[in-house]
Amino acid sequence: MRSRPSPTGSSALTRSRVRLDQPRADRRRLLPVYDPEAFGRLSERVARFLGTGRFIVWMTLVIVVWVLWNVFAPAHLRWDEYPFIFLTLMLSLQASYAAPLILLAQNRQDDRDRVNLEQDRKQNERSIADTEYLTREIAALRMGLGEVATRDWIRSEFQDLIKEMDERRMFPAGE
Repeated sequence: MRSRPSPTGSSALTRSRVRLDQPRADRRRLLPVYDPEAFGRLSERVARFLGTGRFIVWMTLVIVVWVLWNVFAPAHLRWDEYPFIFLTLMLSLQASYAAPLILLAQNRQDDRDRVNLEQDRKQNERSIADTEYLTREIAALRMGLGEVATRDWIRSEFQDLIKEMDERRMFPAGE
């Protein structure tokens, strides 16, 4: 099969082809690229810190220093007068970032718990299957032992034979 010449005069075979054995070149993106795993780990660290007494102590100290500074500092050095609107804004901003980070950390923990639960369930199924197999094997061994000659049974058979031989010697059959 021959290729038709292109309108420019070159054949289709000379055009550049898309190579399927090589990765595509990265395209420019409008949004920044981030690693979701790294962001998740960061959110877990933040959530872990927000749930500690250390955070509460630091937050309390910052708020106390903020209020004391803006009440007792010279007027030209104060940045947030009495109703402390800027402090309220900062606390709202902190809460607006903390809540989603805590939820993200909880979702990641739920995912880990779900995976662990599934692994535990599979392990329990394997343990139950192994236990059932071993139970069947033990039952088969017990049934098989019922047909096997034990040491005591062999000893009693020998004793019966010895008695029978002694009786024959005492009372020979031909006398």
